[in-house]
Amino acid sequence: MLRITFSLMLFCFCLHLVGCQSNQKVEKDNKSKQYLMVLGIAQDAGFPHIDNPHEWENYKKGITKKELATSLGLVDLASKQKYLFEATPDMPLQLHNLESEHLKTNRLIDGVFLTHAHIGHYTGLMHFGREAMGAKKIPVFAMPKMKIFLEQNGPWSQLVSLKNIEIFPTENESLVELTPNLNVTPFLVPHRDEFSETVGYKINSPAKSALFIPDINKWKLWEKDIVEEVKKVDYAFLDATFLKNGEIPRDMSEVPHPFIEETIALFKSESESIKSKIIFIHFNHSNQAMNRDNSDRKLLEKEGFHFAEEGAIFPM
Repeated sequence: MLRITFSLMLFCFCLHLVGCQSNQKVEKDNKSKQYLMVLGIAQDAGFPHIDNPHEWENYKKGITKKELATSLGLVDLASKQKYLFEATPDMPLQLHNLESEHLKTNRLIDGVFLTHAHIGHYTGLMHFGREAMGAKKIPVFAMPKMKIFLEQNGPWSQLVSLKNIEIFPTENESLVELTPNLNVTPFLVPHRDEFSETVGYKINSPAKSALFIPDINKWKLWEKDIVEEVKKVDYAFLDATFLKNGEIPRDMSEVPHPFIEETIALFKSESESIKSKIIFIHFNHSNQAMNRDNSDRKLLEKEGFHFAEEGAIFPM
């Protein structure tokens, strides 16, 4: 396994995990110096969704609330460092929330981990550019194809040439050590890889570990067994783009994701303690399970499954 260890000069690029196994926001454990927090739960285009007047009217009337695109924050209070998973179109607000509610330092963010080149996962990088923040060498962790895509295609290439961002290359199954207490390992997953490969992440501390797989094709297409992978960790943030087949008026094979109903079927015979490790995330606007009052969601919660909510904290 390739081991990437940061020098003291890069020590400021550290992460901090936020966690909780509840569907409601919980207070940070005073003893937890590292934690993950949920900064967004929606599919790439967010909620309300473009060209859906009914959703926008309900939002304007206060019937529903806006949901930001899927992102996690990772905080290390001991090292005073914070990291972001995914650069979403909602990144300015998500970074503000991370700073104002969790950790404010003289650096807006110590690093950004990208999963792939679909709009909800990397286009937020534009806010680091000269038209917005005019940032200086924000560390961006990217796989080989993702790195090339950013370097060779505008406007992202300008972020590199102007040194708004600095790309740190990562490799499949290669550990990135951020602090003595935290490390991250990317791993390839099958997905629609038009412009880059797609990865999930395993996030580790001495006490706990987490999986983050916001986008993947059907579980059977992955070389690994998702049930066994979930058993190895404390938290598993899994792709919940769609609740069930027929949810949208198009051939859903064109947008392959593991439906929630397919994922729960794989865990049907597992104990509640295993099911409780799963936190569904990355909900399409059509997915009624994003609504905490949805009857299907309530039944799944009784079985032990969890649904990500913005602000939830998961101690590491």
